[in-house]
Amino acid sequence: MTKTLFRLKTVLVLCLMAVFALPLVTNAALTRQLQLGMSGADVSDLQRFLATDQTVYPQGLITGYFGTLTQAAVSRFQARNSIPVVGRVGPLTLVAINAQMNAGVAGLDNSAPFIYGLSTGVTNNSATMNWNTSEGAIATVYYSTSPLPMTESGPTTPVFIGGNSVPLHTNFQTSHGGTLTGLQSDTTYYYTVYARDSAGNESLVWPLTFHTN
Repeated sequence: MTKTLFRLKTVLVLCLMAVFALPLVTNAALTRQLQLGMSGADVSDLQRFLATDQTVYPQGLITGYFGTLTQAAVSRFQARNSIPVVGRVGPLTLVAINAQMNAGVAGLDNSAPFIYGLSTGVTNNSATMNWNTSEGAIATVYYSTSPLPMTESGPTTPVFIGGNSVPLHTNFQTSHGGTLTGLQSDTTYYYTVYARDSAGNESLVWPLTFHTN
């Protein structure tokens, strides 16, 4: 169990216990971070994507200008996808939007493995996790006694996760499980479970906690 930083390369799914997704738009991608006051064809692409769900962007205006209406729509998208609500398309939001915009492009596997059925059992010095994925994937658990640091750097290296890591297996399977040992008793731990499929698409469930006995 070593201290690591891990870069999620392709698809990031941030959630509590489920993945929330908007209707998909294909053959598009945002290549830069976007915020209030910016303009361009990519802002139009962003607005077109957000407008696919009227509960996120009820005005549905495709202007190419990132104004307050687009800012509010981005905030709603972030809230729905359990991303920090900041009203701008930063690295986390950029990855999430591109994953949903490009899912279904012919010939490409852009679908991250969906994590479900997660259960955790604890003792005074251990914790056992079990979960399933919608497709074959490798699995890792990250954990710490403090909130897991998640830093953003840029569109091509969007997210780093800190904490202790335990690779559960390196073969691609749909059933996952493992036990963390040597834990402190009567202590709250923060953790995330991570999965990556053979195409490099990645997902995680975050943030989660358990408390040892």
